[in-house]
Amino acid sequence: MRPIYLIIITLFINFSALAQANKNPLISSDFEAQEKWVDSVYNSMSLKEKVGQLYMVQVMSNQDNATKNKILEIIKEHHIGGIIYSNGGPLRQAKLNNELQAISKVPMLIGMDAEWGLNMRLDSTYAFPWNMTLGAIKDNKLVEQTGRHIGEHCKRLGVHFNFAPVVDINTNPKNPIIGNRSFGEDRDNVTEKALAFMKGMQSAGVLANAKHFPGHGDTDQDSHETLPSISFSEKRIDSIELYPYKKLIKEGLSSAMVAHLNVPSLDSTGYPSSLSKHIVTDILKEKIGFQGLIFTDALTMKGAADFDETGDIDLAAFKAGNDVMLMSADVGIGVSKIMNAYYEGDITEARLEHSVKKILQAKYKVGLNEYKPIGLSNLLEDLNRIKDDVLYEELIENALTVLQNLRALLPLRQLETKNIAYVNLGNDSGDYFFNELKKYAKVHKIASDNFDELTNKLQPYNTVIIGLHHSNDSPWKDYKFTNDEIDWIENIAKTHTVVLDIFVKPYALIDLKSIDNLESVIVSYQNSKISQEKSAQLIFGAIASKGTLPVSAGNQFVLGEGIPSFSIKRLGYTIPERVGMNSKKLNKIDSVAQYAVDNKMTPGIQLLVAREGKVIYNKNFGKHTYNGKEEVEFDDIYDVASLTKILATLPLLMELEEQGIVSLDTKLSQILPEYKNSNKKNITIKSMLSHYARLRPWEPFYYHTLDSVTKRPSDKYYRTEPSDQFNIEVANNLYLRTDYQDSIPKIIKDSELLETLRYRYSDFPYYILKKFIEAHYDKSLEELVQDHFYQSLGANYTMYNPYHKISSKKIIPTEVDDYYRYQEVHGYVHDMGAAMQNGIGGHAGVFSNANDVAKIMQMYLQKGFYGGKRYLKPETIDKFNTCYFCDNNNRRGIGFDKPQLGEEGPTCGCISMTSFGHSGFTGTYAWADPEKEIVYVFLANRTYPNAGKNLLLKENIRTEIQRLIYEAIEE
Repeated sequence: MRPIYLIIITLFINFSALAQANKNPLISSDFEAQEKWVDSVYNSMSLKEKVGQLYMVQVMSNQDNATKNKILEIIKEHHIGGIIYSNGGPLRQAKLNNELQAISKVPMLIGMDAEWGLNMRLDSTYAFPWNMTLGAIKDNKLVEQTGRHIGEHCKRLGVHFNFAPVVDINTNPKNPIIGNRSFGEDRDNVTEKALAFMKGMQSAGVLANAKHFPGHGDTDQDSHETLPSISFSEKRIDSIELYPYKKLIKEGLSSAMVAHLNVPSLDSTGYPSSLSKHIVTDILKEKIGFQGLIFTDALTMKGAADFDETGDIDLAAFKAGNDVMLMSADVGIGVSKIMNAYYEGDITEARLEHSVKKILQAKYKVGLNEYKPIGLSNLLEDLNRIKDDVLYEELIENALTVLQNLRALLPLRQLETKNIAYVNLGNDSGDYFFNELKKYAKVHKIASDNFDELTNKLQPYNTVIIGLHHSNDSPWKDYKFTNDEIDWIENIAKTHTVVLDIFVKPYALIDLKSIDNLESVIVSYQNSKISQEKSAQLIFGAIASKGTLPVSAGNQFVLGEGIPSFSIKRLGYTIPERVGMNSKKLNKIDSVAQYAVDNKMTPGIQLLVAREGKVIYNKNFGKHTYNGKEEVEFDDIYDVASLTKILATLPLLMELEEQGIVSLDTKLSQILPEYKNSNKKNITIKSMLSHYARLRPWEPFYYHTLDSVTKRPSDKYYRTEPSDQFNIEVANNLYLRTDYQDSIPKIIKDSELLETLRYRYSDFPYYILKKFIEAHYDKSLEELVQDHFYQSLGANYTMYNPYHKISSKKIIPTEVDDYYRYQEVHGYVHDMGAAMQNGIGGHAGVFSNANDVAKIMQMYLQKGFYGGKRYLKPETIDKFNTCYFCDNNNRRGIGFDKPQLGEEGPTCGCISMTSFGHSGFTGTYAWADPEKEIVYVFLANRTYPNAGKNLLLKENIRTEIQRLIYEAIEE
């Protein structure tokens, strides 16, 4: 009995497995209701209506009325079963679709070739990366999400069938029709990606379509122009090309498209595969056991010359076993041919019923038994979702592939040693790439049509980033280097460190003669904005490289290669939702900033918000001046005023504290001998940087140098031409006496102390520390902070005295001075005391943009680490970011400002007590919060044209924006 029992169990298991393998993917969960609906509709149809269901006609939503009327007539006359849309915009398509469905007796199946999403750029509909790009991604969950998102888009637009995924295994680099549309050349990788894509899309209720059966990957001919031949043996095709189909079919693939190919090993007639009964019926349906819908490829393709009469191809395709005739040359004639064959007994009722009922099953499964028109309200918004942007970024980040990285060049470090040039090759723009590169380092774009001229221009640079940029408009665009470009790369690489970054498919690398002199090679796959930006971020280590090559690129780079790089914790750039923020809530900042500009609280503003090391908001508002034309731009720089204290003096002092040169308890008499007999001899660094040392707030040093009668700069102290005796440039054509440098420290040293010990903000500590730091190193503060911090941080927009270094067009003016310098203060420091120190103050004088200020604040937030370099120890940051006198109602840290202890203070009151920052007189503000990992930078020139009333402060503009930032946190 036992052997019989085991046989029965075995047969049951095998039968179950077979049933599972042969499961009809078009059957819905409510099978009985579906069967009843299908039978009812089928039985109500005339023969012509049944045959009409076999046809899917191409429609373009941007077509003219005459063409549209023809489509309307076809639907009315021939009762076609479906439409395939191409070209046009989503709103037009939705409106047209509703119109066409309204006249169809049985709702039509709607299909699209949306392999990489709804690519309708004219109406800003979102598109996802091409399959080749997805093929580089290791995490197939991301590919499944892509399928899901595309499915959701299709469903929202009333599309039931997406003719995707392409499962062709692209083993021929010269393939003109597949290429970027394939996931790659490895059958397992292609299968895994296609399966993930299919599952994702079908989970959204949109039916997938695997194409092009039996495999279009290895041909160098365009199937739209001719009939390509596939010369492989049947064994090879079965083991490679058919492999993904077998896997997808077992997992519930809804439909397949038969290719327009000549495959002699499978069919010796020379007919296209879509007309081959052996390929469609014997192999796909019977051998593999596929029960889903089978589509022809476009029946208008060339290569079936033996069919002399229109409609013969349609009949042959149906007799071969296809269910849906796609894009027939003439539906009317094709319907007549099939009907005549039916009448003549060449096509049986069972054969017709088989296909028509499958089509009706598909219609039921996608909900056409309860058809509803497409809702037009919020259609564009629904097709352009934040979560799609998030996914697109993740896909690109995971695809970027580093193929060569000699001496671990990437990510680029030691920026102070690098002079970087960017060369744009190809026929398209690399501006997004270039602009992103400039956020990290000083990068110059070098261009010339003449190689000798280009070489001369490149001489000052030791590092050259070469980008190959071709059009991203479609996957079929040109992607190769020209012969000249190949020679240029080879010659540049002989004398420079080169990073070659190609924004095309990897096959472009095949033509390179040698890669020996190329330090780094990156494949970025596409020339989209996001690909360009993310690739720049990878080069500088804001993100890691994770991708692997989905195809071989000649003998130099083989399938599966990919060198993982790592993040070195430089600021990246992304969208708010990727770091737990809400874009819509964050964008409320816009109205507050614009309100400040419109109400003349400041002519312009630069605003930046970063979270978790990613810049998520970086916008500019207003102009340089109220009456000017120059709008504020990313690379414009502001006088940051007292932010100088924490951007220049403080980090240098922290270094000295780490080295044991000073401590927080060091007294002034110990670092500056002249203070030994002063009333300030026992003041400690801790107390004075906490503004708790009885020091006077400030001193109008400049006032002592004005003529007592005219109140203008006195001839005793100033000249309009420089000389050895007058070389301190306080403004344009205005030079202070050189020896006055000695007067300022003496005035501070001899000043009276305040009577009461209490918190009182003062600039004096930074005058004092500047003198000590410069004396210790025997270098200027400007030189020190550049060498120790700014250059290696890539803070190349941060400097003292910018009027000597950059165009005045990139410097925001701060005031029309009518009390001291009597001119527009533009490129010179606004603070009078700093101006009298040749523009280099410990308390003021630094100019910067929001992005650079954020780098320094991020370095603090990361406990002294940034860009692969440790600048300061974590314990040092903690030591200076401590409120030592909170018990005495003094909120200040050491140099850093801290949140208020009571109701009023420098923050929104909604921020953690571990946060720190500073503000500046010109309207600037920078704040970092370790607990929420937020950096907030606000730069303005509210002092222009005159300081007047500080309306920014009065109306709490900066802290109101800070409040909005925290309200945008989703966690």
